[in-house]
Order: sequence, then structure tokens, then C-alpha cells
Amino acid sequence: MHLTTPRAILFDLDGTLADTAPDLTGAMNRLRVARGLPPTPYETLRPVASAGARGLIGAAFGLQPGDEEYEELRVAFLDNYASALAQDSQLFDGVPALLESLRGLGLAWGIVTNKAARFTDPLVPLIGLQQAGCVVSGDTTPHAKPHPAPLLEAASRLGMRPGDCWYVGDDLRDIQAGQAAGMATIAAAWGYCGDAPPVTWNADAVADSPMQLIELIRRLSS
Repeated sequence: MHLTTPRAILFDLDGTLADTAPDLTGAMNRLRVARGLPPTPYETLRPVASAGARGLIGAAFGLQPGDEEYEELRVAFLDNYASALAQDSQLFDGVPALLESLRGLGLAWGIVTNKAARFTDPLVPLIGLQQAGCVVSGDTTPHAKPHPAPLLEAASRLGMRPGDCWYVGDDLRDIQAGQAAGMATIAAAWGYCGDAPPVTWNADAVADSPMQLIELIRRLSS
């Protein structure tokens, strides 16, 4: 898709707007310690933080959905996380300036995350994102990303056509969801990004920092 001037920017949350890995990995390592295991190094867990419980349990315990004990670990991990959502989570450097720039340009913005509303709803105001025009969580629609349904719901809530929106995310499934929704896609290379380099995701653009994203939007809006 050729990039055109957006009317709205939709963002993933974990690893795109906010560095939530410290609290996510902390919840996982409290689970390991409670089971008599040493903490998993932060450097091992951080890249998979955008994949939530599935990615973190895979990295910390070597288990995947369907494996014995996986569901028990998932429930315990989420309970740990719910008890300490925003002790160390914060917006990435440059994100407040990015959001202020969008306001100055008259562009709407919103959040589309696979994080369940149980966590999203209290977390968003705690880390300073309460001005979002919409917040769509992983359980807001019947499908989570990479299905396009959450992104289409967000566009609808903002009163926008999908083609007038950009979707910005730090995971391949974000780009897949944006493409399926008919939106322009931007890979947030400042985020966690998993195993595959963002340049391989076939996004419409790759931004190495929030400032680069600001510059890209300004060029198209001028």
C-alpha cells in the first residue's frame, strides 16, 4: 500500500506506546520463584513481551498452549500481573511528543491491543494514555489480532474508514492485522519485535523511533 496522509493513527500498546516488559517479566519471574526456579533473564523475556502469556510462558517454561500445566501457569501469571500492572511500566521515550504532535495536526489516535480489558482498562490511565480516542482490547471483539476485527472496530469507534487509518505495532501480527483491515502499516522498530526483524514484515514503513514516525506523518501532512 502506498502511504497517504492519515486521518487517524492506531497503535498497539505493549512494545509500541508503552514499555510494559518490566512488569510483565516481573510477573513471570515471580511465578518461577514461587515454583523454586531461578528467574529467567530479562534479556530472554523482553523480546517476547508483546506476545503476552503465550510468549512469556514459552520463553520461561518452554510450554505452549495445549501442553500440560500451561493453563495453570497462564492463570497464575495473569493473576500476578493484575496485582502489579504499572510498577515500572512507562511510555517509551518520544511517545508523549508523538501524541502531542498528532493532536497538533488534528489527527485522531487510538489503541488496539491483544491485552484483555481486565488489564487494559486500568493500565491505560495509569501510564498517561487516557486521551486515546478509543481503546480496543483483545476481548473487545470475538477475534484478536492478527484478525482484522479489532482494528475495524477501532476505526468505527473513531468514525473513520479503515483506509484513512495507519496501524503502528512492534509485532508481525500487528502488520498482518493492519493489512487485513485495509490500513497502512508501520513497524515500530523501537519495540520488542520478537524474533523476525521488522524489515522482513512487509510493512509500508519502518520507524526506528517515535520521532521518525512524527517526521513521516508531518511530511505527508504538509
